[in-house]
Amino acid sequence: QVQLVESGGGLVEAGGSLRLSCAASGRTSTMGWFRQVPGNEREFVATINWSGGRTAYADSVKGRFTISRDNSKNMMYLQMNSLKPEDTAVYYCATIRGRFDLIYRDSEYDYWGQGTQVTVSS
Repeated sequence: QVQLVESGGGLVEAGGSLRLSCAASGRTSTMGWFRQVPGNEREFVATINWSGGRTAYADSVKGRFTISRDNSKNMMYLQMNSLKPEDTAVYYCATIRGRFDLIYRDSEYDYWGQGTQVTVSS
C-alpha cells in the first residue's frame, strides 16, 4: 500500500506559477499528475518514469508545466508556469508499483492522493 499526499495548490492570477508536490509513503515506479473539473472526467496532465529520465505531457500543458521527482525523498513535483484560467481544477497525483513505462490512462494507476485545488483567476 502506498499513500500519496499532494500540496502546493492555491489561488493564482493568470500568468502566474505554482509548484505542486506529491509525497509518497514508500518507493514507487511510474507516477503521474491528473486534474479534474467538477462534472468532467479526470484528465491526464503529465507522467514520469521511475528514474525521471522520461516524461510526457498533455498537449494543453506542454511547454508550461514540468514534472520531476526526487526518489531520495519519495517526492514528485509539478512546476506550473504561465497558468491560464482553464488550468483551474483539482490536481491529483497517482502511482503504481512495478511499472516502468509512461502511463497516460488513469485506470492503470493503483494509488491516488486526495487532490489539491488550483484556481487561476483571469
